[in-house]
Amino acid sequence: MKTKILDINGKEKGSIELPKFFSEFVREDIVAKVLEARKNKQPYAPSPVAGKQNSASGNIQHTRNVWKTMQGKGISRVPRKIMSRRGSQFNWVGAEIPNARGGRRAHPPKIASMINTRKINKKELEFALKSALSATANEKFVSKKYERFNGKKISELPIVVESKLLSLKTKELVLSLRKVLGDLFEVALKEKKVRSGKGKVRGRKYKSNAGVLLVIGDKEKIKTSLVDVRNVKELNVTDLAEGGLGRLTLYTEEAIKNLGEKIK
Repeated sequence: MKTKILDINGKEKGSIELPKFFSEFVREDIVAKVLEARKNKQPYAPSPVAGKQNSASGNIQHTRNVWKTMQGKGISRVPRKIMSRRGSQFNWVGAEIPNARGGRRAHPPKIASMINTRKINKKELEFALKSALSATANEKFVSKKYERFNGKKISELPIVVESKLLSLKTKELVLSLRKVLGDLFEVALKEKKVRSGKGKVRGRKYKSNAGVLLVIGDKEKIKTSLVDVRNVKELNVTDLAEGGLGRLTLYTEEAIKNLGEKIK
């Protein structure tokens, strides 16, 4: 299977033989399994000693017939702390429980529930990466992922461009991407906008699209914040398939060669 190599002006420069995995059957179930295993979440929870750091002289006891107990005194059996005492007379207040001042939270978040312990087999991980790469060369998956492409003809996938693209400055890079991607350029650049709704006050004011993914060779470099850039060495399933298979991906000529050597 061959595909065109485009120059920085979007014109055909030559052709390149694609590695076999670009035409492999896409296993959506295995990709979904890998994405689930790769999920991570920042654990958060209150302090384990929250509500138990009493500055008063200690808690009362729950056993019967003890002078420090609350039984027989006509008061509710809630945990209390002693503020002061005179003999067997106490000045105490409810403590530690959620409905008491300075008490712990009722049902706080548990760290154990946020730690992902799922594992994945090496062969499944390899198969998922091949499937994710294959989906970037599949018109059906790309048009399904992007609603704006619905009904449009997407041809010549995957898109391979000459390595000269990496040496362009920002303004020239945008112009070149516009020529190389054509109608697909409308989803290429990363855009950030203010979220609607209450999320604005909950630490997630902005939301952004993923944009095009630029895959470069092992020894290639580019410095830009316009698009996501991944080296062949660090390319993974999450980069290619998070949010659905068929991410719009641009490969350099060198990246295709390196992928063919790395993945058999």
